[in-house]
Amino acid sequence: MNILQSHTALNREEWAKLRNKTPLLLSKNELENVKGTNDIISLQEVEEIYLPLSRLINLKVEASRQWKAVTCSFLDEKPKKVPFVIGVAGSVAVGKSTTARVLRTLLSRWESHKKVDLVTTDGFLYSTDTLEKKGLMSRKGFPESYDTQKLIDFMVRVKSGVDKVEAPVYSHLTYDIVPDKAEIIRNPDILIVEGINVLQVKNSNPLFVSDFFDFSIYLDAEESDIKQWYIERFFLLQKTAFEDKQSYFHRYKDFSQKEAMEKATEIWADINAKNLKENILPTMRRADLILRKNHDHEIEKVYLKKF
Repeated sequence: MNILQSHTALNREEWAKLRNKTPLLLSKNELENVKGTNDIISLQEVEEIYLPLSRLINLKVEASRQWKAVTCSFLDEKPKKVPFVIGVAGSVAVGKSTTARVLRTLLSRWESHKKVDLVTTDGFLYSTDTLEKKGLMSRKGFPESYDTQKLIDFMVRVKSGVDKVEAPVYSHLTYDIVPDKAEIIRNPDILIVEGINVLQVKNSNPLFVSDFFDFSIYLDAEESDIKQWYIERFFLLQKTAFEDKQSYFHRYKDFSQKEAMEKATEIWADINAKNLKENILPTMRRADLILRKNHDHEIEKVYLKKF
């Protein structure tokens, strides 16, 4: 199926009009604090892209609640609060974290759903020790490197309205799961689940992570642009996070510009590009909304699923 058949395409101007007077309740300083490493986003981008999106999600949250109330009435059951779950997918370095955090901030400003939590699927990766034992370190980020059953069990508890659900924590510094540490999710109004793998399916599982989503978003861009953003981020981290002796990538801190370029290009080609083509990009059409970025990081087109 061609993506244009399943989704309505809107250019930036058409999409921006759908804001419908939704107020901008986000300051420039707040935006700086939520944007990811090496990502570029302006308040104008928030106004033209993310405010219409927050309005759409608000409408969907309200519709979801009404449908749950109808179902409970039909079954003669007492309504139970269950989070509205949003999935955010896309390649490494495409800007998922920024999108998720901006959405979290904007959605929490609506009176009807102030409690918005965010988890990343990085916490559901197998530990470095386990990946090494399984011979999967070179496949980190691929579907088989995740404890999928653990992630699904987490989603089941969230969608069952459990008051306290624990999610494992991942450190991008040590490149590993943080032992004996968990993030507590306490039945929020909205839960955003961000990760490269959230729309992927595995034939061996009767349930997929996306089965628990009420709405899903895919961040898209030309592969050449994403590769460039990844390399630029690598150079930036070399001067910052890689300096820390605890960093898994500390070994690269003294690389020359040429060596750093070669290493970043190698990692992209051997891991991230393969994962994008084999596992991530094929899931794009499953998303309810696709945000298409240009080479300047600006979202130039929005595709909204019709069916």
